[in-house]
Amino acid sequence: MSGPGGREGRTKISIKTKLGTLVVVSVFITTGLILVALETSTELRFITVFSVIATLLITQFVAHGLTAPLDEMNTVAKGISHGDFTRRVRGADRRDELGDLAETINRMADDLEAVDRHRKELVANVSHELRTPIAALRAVLENVVDGVSAADPETMRTALKQTERLGRLVETLLDLSRLDNGVVPLRARRFEVWPYLSGVLKEANLAVGRRGLASGSGHHTRTDVHLHLDVAPPQLTAHADAERLHQVVANLIDNAVKHSPPHGRVTVRARRGPHPESLDLEVVDEGPGIPEQERHQVFERFNRGDAGMPPGKGDGGTGLGLAIARWAVDLHGGRIGVAESAKGCRILVTLPGLPPPRP
Repeated sequence: MSGPGGREGRTKISIKTKLGTLVVVSVFITTGLILVALETSTELRFITVFSVIATLLITQFVAHGLTAPLDEMNTVAKGISHGDFTRRVRGADRRDELGDLAETINRMADDLEAVDRHRKELVANVSHELRTPIAALRAVLENVVDGVSAADPETMRTALKQTERLGRLVETLLDLSRLDNGVVPLRARRFEVWPYLSGVLKEANLAVGRRGLASGSGHHTRTDVHLHLDVAPPQLTAHADAERLHQVVANLIDNAVKHSPPHGRVTVRARRGPHPESLDLEVVDEGPGIPEQERHQVFERFNRGDAGMPPGKGDGGTGLGLAIARWAVDLHGGRIGVAESAKGCRILVTLPGLPPPRP
């Protein structure tokens, strides 16, 4: 299709003009043949035959130019009605109403293809984010049923917390459908970093200890990986959306555990950032790390991050964890990326904290 302004810069010739030109040309041909007949004493019947043939040929040529695009448009429209959004109509550069119609159909197909892609991504995102709290809740309930834990108020509060988080996640993940349609509001507040991250790691340990860490990155039975929390100073506070930050930390831990060696160590490190209530957060593992040439791809959707893993040993996950983490960090106006590390992989998250005061 032509770029914006391309069609406006060309002279448009409407179909009415083309049909009018056809009539005028046919009349001129007929008139010219009659004048030739009068000058050369040619019989009128021969002139009539020649005139009809010439008119039919010109009409056939013009009609083919008008009907061929319509047939193609009809085929493409039928494909769209059956869910095939890959085909496009040729001739969008025509300088008439058919060119406008072809461009409109192509633009409609582009929009429908984007909507269909976003719908599929949303379903995958929802499935990805619901797995971890469901695994933690199931672990709590199975511990109670198997007699490993008593159904005391503390255990029930843990189960209730996971249930409440499921409800919040459903509402939060629906925001993904509006990624390309506007800004999703944040519910930022001030909170203490140590107890907050300690709760996130406790949930991860609970899921790992009972069922293996289950999330959109795959199902791993990694009970050998040790999670370590390092917050300095201990009274560190930050200003962010706690629920969305939970998405970031949980997905980064998931990814780090997946790539950790046997009996490896995953460290979640938090430090004060350069601005008030800002936060520098690191998740470090002891795995094979990420090759430098692939670091720009790890936060792309459906990138499963199997670099450094033996062939055929990928987890089969959806590859959405780090993409969701980047989305949540971007909503805060922060930065996330792969930082240099002497060993393993080091993901660095920077959250800006409180907005600067207005002058």
